[in-house]
Amino acid sequence: QVQLVESGGGLVQAGGSLRLSCAASGRTFSSYAMGWFRQAPGKEREFVARITRSGVNTLYADSVKGRFTISRDNAKSTVYLQMNSLKPEDTAVYYCAADRSTSVNNIKGDDYDYWGQGTQVTVSS
Repeated sequence: QVQLVESGGGLVQAGGSLRLSCAASGRTFSSYAMGWFRQAPGKEREFVARITRSGVNTLYADSVKGRFTISRDNAKSTVYLQMNSLKPEDTAVYYCAADRSTSVNNIKGDDYDYWGQGTQVTVSS
């Protein structure tokens, strides 16, 4: 069992930055690939970014590529999402999720095993 707790969300102006954190409980954090997803009001959940267990490989949605960076610190059992050049369309609840699979490019939320409660990100124009 893995418990995930996100933090770092808030209100920011367009062009600004935020850094989300997701702290995991348990001793097996490094056994999981980690992903970030988001869901805006009235829209379906969408993939944002993924990082493999070692942190060597990352994957991004086209909409955030070049602006967002996912990273992890296995010693701290934490995954991060650095978000720069934020746009109003980035407004959503952001969720982190843990995935047992070894796939490099698993972007299907239904395949992830554990989820956090989410943190709200609001970008004003």
